Amino acid sequence: MKNRPLITISISLLAAVIIFGGCRKKEEITEEQLSWLEEETYAGGKLGTTFNRSSSAYEDPAPAVSDIAAFKYGEYLFERNFTQNTEPFKGLGPLYIRSSCVACHPGYGHGRRMDRYAADDWGNGYLLVVTDQNDNYVASLTGMPQTKAVYPFKAPIDESQIQISWLPYTDEWGNKFPDGETYSLIYPDVHIPASAYYVPLHVGETPVPYGSEIVRLESTIGIYGTGLLDAIPDDSLKAQYQREYDAGAKLNPAIWTGSDWAKTYQNSGHPLRFTYALTRGPLQDGPGANAIWNITNVTRKDRRYHYMTATYASVASKDPDVQAEFYNYYPEYNITGNVETDIYNYLMSKELPVEMSGDDYANLMIWHRGLAVPAARDLEDIKVQRGRQLFREIGCATCHRPSWTTGNDRFTDPNGFFTTGDQRLPRYPHQKIWPYSDMIQHKLHMKNDIRTGWCRTTPLWGRGLSSICTGAADRMHDCRARNVIEAIMWHGSSESDARWTVEKFRSLSKSDRDAIVQFINAI
Repeated sequence: MKNRPLITISISLLAAVIIFGGCRKKEEITEEQLSWLEEETYAGGKLGTTFNRSSSAYEDPAPAVSDIAAFKYGEYLFERNFTQNTEPFKGLGPLYIRSSCVACHPGYGHGRRMDRYAADDWGNGYLLVVTDQNDNYVASLTGMPQTKAVYPFKAPIDESQIQISWLPYTDEWGNKFPDGETYSLIYPDVHIPASAYYVPLHVGETPVPYGSEIVRLESTIGIYGTGLLDAIPDDSLKAQYQREYDAGAKLNPAIWTGSDWAKTYQNSGHPLRFTYALTRGPLQDGPGANAIWNITNVTRKDRRYHYMTATYASVASKDPDVQAEFYNYYPEYNITGNVETDIYNYLMSKELPVEMSGDDYANLMIWHRGLAVPAARDLEDIKVQRGRQLFREIGCATCHRPSWTTGNDRFTDPNGFFTTGDQRLPRYPHQKIWPYSDMIQHKLHMKNDIRTGWCRTTPLWGRGLSSICTGAADRMHDCRARNVIEAIMWHGSSESDARWTVEKFRSLSKSDRDAIVQFINAI
């Protein structure tokens, strides 16, 4: 049911409010209440919402998508495995992180919590983050380290040796609410032995001794609705930063000076809005546009080079096993007759053949920008409405800002692949949307925290369908929270920006805590 009529929603919501309201008098159901029920049900606005609530809820095209054939072809590219030589999926490697996009996004949603790091395990959305003791990326590895390679090359990290342990954590309240209800908390500890690394570790010219590096996990997030987030006006984002700063919020000084941007995407003036670390700006050069290249190492006309480090290229070019088979792997690259030189030049080349056509990439982005958001569910339920009220009263909505209004949606592409207003890409002008995120980074000060501690507020829309769509309800950047209660309580560190909200949550009755959980699962 993709385009459920508004009048039907109005009537059904009114009836439900009367039925479920119990002791409420009919005359107490106001036009204002009906208005927000209708409005918030359309989580992605009229142009971006699907009413599918089945296991495929994250996969639907938004009403704004006009070219369904292109959308479906883009979906095809997202779901299929890339290989070395099969059109149109040619070009995998020589190093890679996954052979397909859907491998990281089960059911198009958030990655699942895993007990081991195995790229071929379905639902493993984990990416490794390897840093020195000062949070600097280890430069001899790529920012998203690769654990897979096409023969005869060898992976920079042997994933079979990566060890993930899930350790119990007890918070200052003993994992217990004042009324006696208990919960459990766990966090990941990751160890990579020296024998797993194919390359030496260093930051700049400074060696990083094996065993001193810090390894963290970051899981993929849901990709539905990202076109709508891209349509939020830049000046609206700026105003949100200013409001929070003026209210005394601690904001990342690397992003915000107190009155203006400290940094914009590639100095383009576009604010950073995507990824936990806020590394990406416009969606047309956002996480998906980047991932189809660096996750698979498939080249395209604006990326005619490998996702690769010079350190790796140097080590591989001197490897006798790689030298012995390189010309069988790529006979056309017998250019100098010096196999070490040819291997290094191939791995570092900036002019490699184009493997993904421009049309294929455009279709992928039509699909990526065109994914709908599932409609909010059960908002007429009295307990959900109680949870909605409490969510705002105790301060959750301070960071999980409920709604935004999109602008003209005259999107841009820093790479110049898509021109402003490219008619192929879906657009979402002037829509009220309900992502429940302020799009800003905050610190929770968790055990084995995310790199730098700064993490963008994850949108909550559609997450209540995660169990149905992905088979798991795991939340947070590394899937440490197995349910909503655990996610909330991981916000409760004494230094956390959300501490005051968690203190209020703890003081609620079990019925009210459950109402907030039910509301979060409804949106």
